[in-house]
Amino acid sequence: MQNAGIAALGLNWRYLAFDVKPDDLRDAIRGAMTMKFIGLNLTVPHKLLALEMADELDPSAVQWGAVNTLRFEARDSQGQWRPLGHFAGDVPGPIRSKGFNTDADALIQALREELDWQLLAGAGVLVLGAGGAGRVAALRLASEAAGILFLVNRTVAKAEVLAAEIRKRFPGQEVTVGYPKNKVDLVINATSLGLQAGDDLALDPKQFSLRQTRALYDMIYRPAETPLLKAAKAAGCRTANGLGMLLHQGAKALEIWSERPAPLGVMRRALESEVYPP
Repeated sequence: MQNAGIAALGLNWRYLAFDVKPDDLRDAIRGAMTMKFIGLNLTVPHKLLALEMADELDPSAVQWGAVNTLRFEARDSQGQWRPLGHFAGDVPGPIRSKGFNTDADALIQALREELDWQLLAGAGVLVLGAGGAGRVAALRLASEAAGILFLVNRTVAKAEVLAAEIRKRFPGQEVTVGYPKNKVDLVINATSLGLQAGDDLALDPKQFSLRQTRALYDMIYRPAETPLLKAAKAAGCRTANGLGMLLHQGAKALEIWSERPAPLGVMRRALESEVYPP
């Protein structure tokens, strides 16, 4: 997806994947900066750790409390910090890292495009998972003035901490830890359950029936249909997987690095071809 977008923009860049252990993340960021990488994407479990490691934070990272995109910057001839992609020749020192979050807005965009969710205000939403992805999702939904948020997590205490944060930051938002007793408009799976064959459902069907919701969004995109999505379809729900969220967070990251509009159609076709080959 990213390499297709980079090629379409005519940039002499290459997007590569690296396995980095959490204990080595700080060294990896510093090494990439030393080698004058344009930037980095970070996935679990690095998104929370990077908050403390970035030299500067964009308001998006501060607001949603996670970093999934780093951009490396240097000062131009006027002394302004600019992305390294801005410099045609040698990059002047020093270089700094700036952290962004592109996940939160990508989720809302995907919900609107794939589930026709134009108005989240007033909706009842059950969020499964209170880790990095679930936290960002719940906070972003609270900012949209969801009617009521229900938070379910394997470790209840973690959900309670998140609920307390939401109440503090969004005093008008109603939030409850545990399953709803009545119907909700949307269920979001922000857990990793469904990635592996044989995983349990991300929710407890004894405590919540999928017939209690109109729609379900699963952030997992591979496999294309998790057991939870399959069960939701059987219950008559409108469903979508996480491919759209992946696309939009990646496209925004490319725009952050390049300062140019991302070629969304090119990136979508490349992503679909890679994730769901014929």
